[in-house]
Amino acid sequence: MKPAHAEQPLNAPMPARVLVVDDEPRLLTSLCSLLRSQEYSVTEAADGHGACQLIDRQTFDLAMLDLRMPGIDGFDVMRHIATRQPDCGVVVVSGESSFDAVSRALRRGALDYIRKPFDPDELLATVESVLEKRALLRAHEHIRGRLEKSEALHRYIVNSSPDIVFMLDGDGHFCFVNSKVESMLGYHPQELRGRHFRHIIDDRDVARGTYALNAPNISADNPRTLEVRLKTRGSRRANRYFEITAFPIDPETWPQAGADEHGKHREARYYGTARDVTERKEAEAFINFQAYHDLLTRLPNRALFKDRLELAITHARRENQKLAVMFLDLDRFKVINDTLGHAMGDRLLQAVTHRLERCLRKGDTLSRFGGDEFTLLLPSIHSHEDARMIAKKLIKALRNPFQLGDHEVFVGVSIGISIFPEAGENMDHLIQNADIAMYHVKARGKDGYRFYSASMSIDSANRLILERDLRLALEREELRVFYQPQVCATTNQVVGLEALVRWQHPVRGLLYPRDFLPLAEETRLISQVSEWVMNQAFQDVGHWIRSGQQDLRLAVNLSPIQVEHPKFVETLMKQLRASHFPPRNLEIEITENLIMNDLEQISQKLRELADFGIRIAIDDFGTGYSSLNYIHRLPIHTLKVDQSFVKAIRGGEEGACIVNAIIAMAHGLRLEIIAEGVETTEQLTYLKRLGCHQIQGFIHGAAQPAEAIENCLGHLPAKAAML
Repeated sequence: MKPAHAEQPLNAPMPARVLVVDDEPRLLTSLCSLLRSQEYSVTEAADGHGACQLIDRQTFDLAMLDLRMPGIDGFDVMRHIATRQPDCGVVVVSGESSFDAVSRALRRGALDYIRKPFDPDELLATVESVLEKRALLRAHEHIRGRLEKSEALHRYIVNSSPDIVFMLDGDGHFCFVNSKVESMLGYHPQELRGRHFRHIIDDRDVARGTYALNAPNISADNPRTLEVRLKTRGSRRANRYFEITAFPIDPETWPQAGADEHGKHREARYYGTARDVTERKEAEAFINFQAYHDLLTRLPNRALFKDRLELAITHARRENQKLAVMFLDLDRFKVINDTLGHAMGDRLLQAVTHRLERCLRKGDTLSRFGGDEFTLLLPSIHSHEDARMIAKKLIKALRNPFQLGDHEVFVGVSIGISIFPEAGENMDHLIQNADIAMYHVKARGKDGYRFYSASMSIDSANRLILERDLRLALEREELRVFYQPQVCATTNQVVGLEALVRWQHPVRGLLYPRDFLPLAEETRLISQVSEWVMNQAFQDVGHWIRSGQQDLRLAVNLSPIQVEHPKFVETLMKQLRASHFPPRNLEIEITENLIMNDLEQISQKLRELADFGIRIAIDDFGTGYSSLNYIHRLPIHTLKVDQSFVKAIRGGEEGACIVNAIIAMAHGLRLEIIAEGVETTEQLTYLKRLGCHQIQGFIHGAAQPAEAIENCLGHLPAKAAML
């Protein structure tokens, strides 16, 4: 085996001598190393002055020049080469890419032009090609040399163009197309020669393309420019957008003809370029989508919904038709979002959207209005019944639980409906009135629907005033805590007190919970109201406990918003510790529906409270789910029989079967029973006979302020009339 440095055979060709000129040392070294790896004899020059000196002393087959150099630039070096070594070929390797620089370099004698940064394989191929061409140039002398230069210039300008360059005959058939069409669309140039341009235009744009080409006012000074979709070979889905500019060619200035594959000559009558604008079109489409859609749910946003509603109103007015606008607000979404995090909340919104969309007709518009609010446009309905049917479908669709990871959650929806034209004749009124109707659903207990009526606007105006006053009431301490005794049915002693809030309104007088608590729930003020009530109750009842009533129990109603809050248990225990109120003397009252809305989460919270000694009571028992399953599973101590069942007692057992069942069930489960709303002796006697443990109602006294209650504690038999 011969060593790597062994001498070449005598008949081996001499390596080509290459001069490399560049004022950037790194690029100079890189280029020289690349050429030497191919056995070229390489000489380096760091600037134009050094290159000229080397040209004066040595002979080269090829010079590779940078154009931008201090002092003597690449053009000066090319001029020096043309004078001293006219047989030396020149290849420009430059970052200058302007047409003027390229054209000037080629006119000065450059055989090719390579842009920085260069592809090594492409550069080596160019060097090899240029050296071969130089051999031909030397063989065919001056005329052949000029022909090669002209060809190089044409090849660079046309095939290195970023656009497709084409020529068409008068009928629209290709006479010429550059090689860019292959990299962009997958067609070989020769394949298209002689074929009509409609072959590569999307079918939807053929008519536009034909019209543009035949427009009467097209000229060299007024070219036709249009955007069309061009077909990519083999895939319709990959069609791309191109901006095409076409110029007519004067036959007198371009009398040349091409030949198609059948040998038929075709004279070029149009010259043009096709620039790929797909990325721009896609960017425009995305920006447009962002402007009119919600990116999370992909639904139309508020702006697009209003546009469609305006059009629908115009059509309904012209055709004398009705349309409906629905305002949807998810129930319990905020609690789920706060508990499980925003990522889960986003997934829930997407799942809700999917279910809602399956309930709609073609032509309906569901939009995300913001947060957990949606709006729905139902155009061309015949009556209220059409909207009612859709509303029921939407409510039913959201009744089943949603699975979010390991969590099973429940949401409902409150829907307000406004009908055009009776509920509003313009866009703003229809949306506003649907919103008002939705809030009336919230006030009635959520998870339902209502149609807007004129009386609701009056109620809404009163709501705004009452909301303002309620906020001021919290600041001015206008709220009061009244207590209603819970009396032992056997001993007639007060064993507990239920804390009930009242509002001493400066103008309207004493307001009861039904007058303002629904508004407090709706406006999220209920948490502040409940916190104030509990602090005051802990202070009053705590004082009585410390004064000798050690077994006195305080019962407080809790709103769903409080219980569903992620920090409910932590907040309640903090209040107890701050007021030094014993947990064993506290009984919290919650409803069945609250438990069933999210059984898993509520169960965990109730167990934590029970571990602290707090008692749990189910308020208004029998009006909700009444599931023995959850009663058996949860740490429940007391059932409160709703007063609507107590009122059914009329001196005998007829109409009181529900009360009988509840009390019997409580005995079987060893739970305490409190009957609410007991007003008559007949009711009291009946309940005692059934074994009801405790009585609460007007028969033993209405709710009264703390000072009135304090005088009666422990003396109920003597003072029953006062209570």
